[in-house]
Amino acid sequence: MKNNKKMDSPIIADTQPHQINAPSFKGTGIKPQAPFVNDYGVVIGDSKYASENSPLENWSEDTDPEIMAGDEWVHPTNDIGWNSSENRDLLEAKKEPQPPFMHPDKDVSTETD
Repeated sequence: MKNNKKMDSPIIADTQPHQINAPSFKGTGIKPQAPFVNDYGVVIGDSKYASENSPLENWSEDTDPEIMAGDEWVHPTNDIGWNSSENRDLLEAKKEPQPPFMHPDKDVSTETD
């Protein structure tokens, strides 16, 4: 289904920094995937949202919207759906719990009462 065309990846340190509210995949075991070109020659996952071959860029009365249905139109890790609170919760649940930040040699409760 996917074309093997090599593309520049927008991934930096397990994040997609070009999306201001995009979640981090760090610590989840999910590795962000690079953009790909689908069977229609449309780049999926580059966050530019416009591709010369896209039906959206060449829409007419004769365009059947069903042409854009299916997994080849959705990027597994760079999709706007990851920005939803439900999907963010799924990612957070996969992260290893972090120990609380402490200064073991400092008593921060001294003279607080």
